[in-house]
Amino acid sequence: MELKFSKRNQILIVRIQGEIDHHTCEHMRVAVEHNFEKIRGKHMIFEMSGVDFMDSSGIGAMIGRYKVAKCMGGKVVIANPNERVEQIFRMSAMDRIISCYPNLEQAIQHLEGGK
Repeated sequence: MELKFSKRNQILIVRIQGEIDHHTCEHMRVAVEHNFEKIRGKHMIFEMSGVDFMDSSGIGAMIGRYKVAKCMGGKVVIANPNERVEQIFRMSAMDRIISCYPNLEQAIQHLEGGK
């Protein structure tokens, strides 16, 4: 798994390439929390077009990041999910707490209040 980080205002943008599973989710958790603290973030966007696979450990990692952002008064959203990721979100009911947007700009606009 490869992670790339960027920021926009108080939004941490995480671009993920590869698999989110029990082998990689701890690395993702540590790296995301480090970068979130570093930018003094409020919201997180996970850009997931490059995610090949996600198991239950990945779902747990996403829910954990949701809880971290929620404690800061923020939100976590998904941008550009491929069909497989969307299916996992629907089947696990994660789509009820973490919104999905078809592209990064729409996710940013949502978090910035529709600007």
